[in-house]
Amino acid sequence: MSRPSGIVARLMSPEILSFLAVGGFGYVVDVGVFNYLRTAPLLVGLDPSVAKSLAVALAMVVTYVGNRAITWRGEGAGDRRREVMLFVLFNLVGLGVSVLTLVISHDLLGLTSRLADNLSANVVGLALGTAFRYWSYRRYVFGSSPGADNPRTREASVPLAG
Repeated sequence: MSRPSGIVARLMSPEILSFLAVGGFGYVVDVGVFNYLRTAPLLVGLDPSVAKSLAVALAMVVTYVGNRAITWRGEGAGDRRREVMLFVLFNLVGLGVSVLTLVISHDLLGLTSRLADNLSANVVGLALGTAFRYWSYRRYVFGSSPGADNPRTREASVPLAG
């Protein structure tokens, strides 16, 4: 059996697979905590937006730790505070991508069914947001410090086509 080449090999790289696994685990934490907070006897009266905000915050902590410890464990850590701030910023931008795809589909295109909302936010938006997060984390968060001559950072700017 031959090894995949080009973009397929790149998409099956250990880095991307671990990034997706960490993100998948973060998604499970997000959904699980949200549903727990919506049904826990002491917290059942909370507004759903509070439950979702707490769930997303915990999922962000989980994915930061997972990406730092697994996906980019070999990368040197410069200023940890800067790293965390950029991680949160890019995570919020990625979230904004899914909201934007939902707004475009629902409000601009008039596709208002539950299926259309889910496809636009949780398939298209999630995929685009995930691609953005991978690129931004690799390039700016877990890569070398700004201005450092790092072959990995140079490689990150090379197109995926191969």
